[in-house]
Amino acid sequence: MRPSDRAARFFATSALAARVYLGYKAITLAEKRLGLKDPDQRRSRHHTDSARRLYGLAIRRQGLLIKFGQIVGSRPDLIPDEYIAVLSRLQDRVPPRPFGVIKRRIERQPFMEGRPLAEVFAEFDEQPIAAASLAQVHRARLHDGREVAVKVQYPGIESIVENDLRNIRFLLRILAKFERNLDFSPLIEEISLNVPLELDFINEGHNAEIIARNFEARARTRPAQLGEDGGGRGWAPVERGDVIVPRIVWEYSTRRVLVMEYLEGVKITDLEGLRGQGTDPQAVAQLVIDAYCEQLYLHGMFHADPHPGNLFVQPGPKLIMLDFGLCRQLDDKFRLGYARLVNAMLTWNIPNMIQGFLELGVKVRKPQDTAVYLELGRSFTEYGKEGRAYADPDIVAEANQRMSKAIRSNPITDIPREFLLIGRVVGLLSGLGAHLDSRVDMVRTIVPYTQAALEGAK
Repeated sequence: MRPSDRAARFFATSALAARVYLGYKAITLAEKRLGLKDPDQRRSRHHTDSARRLYGLAIRRQGLLIKFGQIVGSRPDLIPDEYIAVLSRLQDRVPPRPFGVIKRRIERQPFMEGRPLAEVFAEFDEQPIAAASLAQVHRARLHDGREVAVKVQYPGIESIVENDLRNIRFLLRILAKFERNLDFSPLIEEISLNVPLELDFINEGHNAEIIARNFEARARTRPAQLGEDGGGRGWAPVERGDVIVPRIVWEYSTRRVLVMEYLEGVKITDLEGLRGQGTDPQAVAQLVIDAYCEQLYLHGMFHADPHPGNLFVQPGPKLIMLDFGLCRQLDDKFRLGYARLVNAMLTWNIPNMIQGFLELGVKVRKPQDTAVYLELGRSFTEYGKEGRAYADPDIVAEANQRMSKAIRSNPITDIPREFLLIGRVVGLLSGLGAHLDSRVDMVRTIVPYTQAALEGAK
């Protein structure tokens, strides 16, 4: 990337970040000190303008700006509707690169051995079926008849991502000077570690195979939901194959091109499409939570990017998971410690909850003040209160208020990276729940998994 391009990218990103932040702060300040009469209308106009500007910047500059927009556009539980309406288009409707650029990228891969595209692929659709921040995907057919999806990384994207990471680090450090109760260093570290892994498609292919094996190897039973009496540690029969991962075609895959089995499905947030195939969105919401509980508490290896562009549904319902660039393997110590902590929070076992935070390495500025752990636990308990849906905006608002109060009173100084990635997953799942109007009962769903994990360790 040329120095002039780096500078232009930095100034464009910084200017928009300042405009969004300062504009919002100005409205809030005017409301408090000047008694502004129409703050909600002003905020709505500001959000709409900011969303359009962010979308335009992401489309022009691409790279991590698209990924950021995807995350924001996937959180209707947390982000204002004005942003969702605009930025949700970034999930799978990013303007693609010209086919000529993609064709040359493929033909330069070692497996091509100097051959033209037609000698390896009997058919290759020039129009991508999806385009995202780092790559785009084309449908194709091999000469042996297999239908495949071909994921091709954009040329030059590595230098763009490296530059964007520097900009993100800088902007978060500046923001931290104004929002002193927020420590962005763990987030900066997590982004810096994760993004390079997403650029390695060999790593993604191996992740996909591990996730697939974990689901295929599971027993024909899984934890039953809690009964009306609070029991339910038993196990209930479940049909296998309700989570589907595409098979990798290794002979045509490299760090920059990934060829995999092509799978048909309806996008998870397409409610009309789900109903059209006879699928109840509530059953989909339950399946998604079950799939992620199984990964987090039983497998230890989990898919960490469940935004709507990566999850599709077949009748049954069956969940198709795509894009395994961002996954994390939890060691047994953390997996079981996290299961104990969540189990303690959902059953409101205060001593075990405080001990759980300490054992997992969550540190605060005033270690002698354990009240902050209590507030953190309470925020999760409100979020998962029995009989309430995890996508309920009131629950999210309560959880955020609890969290903010806890952090203000005793800021967190250290938190394991695993918590950040799990937090990302929980946030994206909450966004999905809002799209699906989910009524999944989180206590009855999660507790059997945490108990199964702990019983399995005995």
